[in-house]
Amino acid sequence: MKKVAIIIINYNREKDTVDCLESILAIESSKNILTTIVVDNGSKNKFATNKNYKEIGLKILRSEKNLGFAGGNNFGIKHALNNGADYVLLLNNDTFVDRKFIKELIDVFEEKKDAGIVAPKIYFAKGFEFHDRYRAEDLGKVFWYAGGIMDWNNVIGKHRGVDDVDTGQYDKIEKTDFASGCCFLTSREVLEKVGMFDEKFFLYYEESDLCERVKRNGFSIFYTPKSVLWHKNAQSTGGSGSDLQDYYISRNRLLFGMKHAPFRSKIALFRESLKLLIMGRKWQKIGIRDFYILKFGKGSFSLD
Repeated sequence: MKKVAIIIINYNREKDTVDCLESILAIESSKNILTTIVVDNGSKNKFATNKNYKEIGLKILRSEKNLGFAGGNNFGIKHALNNGADYVLLLNNDTFVDRKFIKELIDVFEEKKDAGIVAPKIYFAKGFEFHDRYRAEDLGKVFWYAGGIMDWNNVIGKHRGVDDVDTGQYDKIEKTDFASGCCFLTSREVLEKVGMFDEKFFLYYEESDLCERVKRNGFSIFYTPKSVLWHKNAQSTGGSGSDLQDYYISRNRLLFGMKHAPFRSKIALFRESLKLLIMGRKWQKIGIRDFYILKFGKGSFSLD
């Protein structure tokens, strides 16, 4: 019997977090000991719920300041490991899960001896798709993530299958380049060997950095279609194309690329960054500037 800790970050989205907890109540844990840690990550109002969720071992940790995705999850991971967790599962609060999603992740982890991270199949939640071209019967079966592909020429991570309707085309357990921070399972062994998230990133690219470190330590990243959840895309960051994304993606793509990319890609990134400093949007320019003056973590962006 293994101890599994689910870590959920809450930042000013209490309803999403409660909805996520409600879906976790229905899961099959396969007799593993389950705890659920909600990290209330500097929310304006403290996270609270009328239910104690004792069935899933709810523990609420409060940080008075926003530690970002990296720091907030590290806060939860430290608590989980200090309390004997064998597995740690990171889960976005803007998700709801299939009843067997944890069991299937653990089964793959224990079957694949080199597993370092196992990621599930992730669909768009109904009504949160990027496009409105789908038939009504296809909603809830549109891929958000079916494995990750890292394009090293452009230093951009891409979700395999995104926007496609599931027709069984990604129904094989296989190695993949990276797991999405939306949800993945890892183990005490991996975290103790590789370390946690690099808090320089604060938000975005931290999971790609962790995946690269996991692989460079001899582990593999696996995708399993048997574990399923649904994602209300970009609820916690205000949607795609926001100032927040302009800042953190611009800065952190440089940080990630200069750390992990091939030399030719680093040269291309450098040239691109110079163009963005001149022609980019406001927060792209600030993000590039902060990379070069080594201003990491929360950086210059105001989260208020």
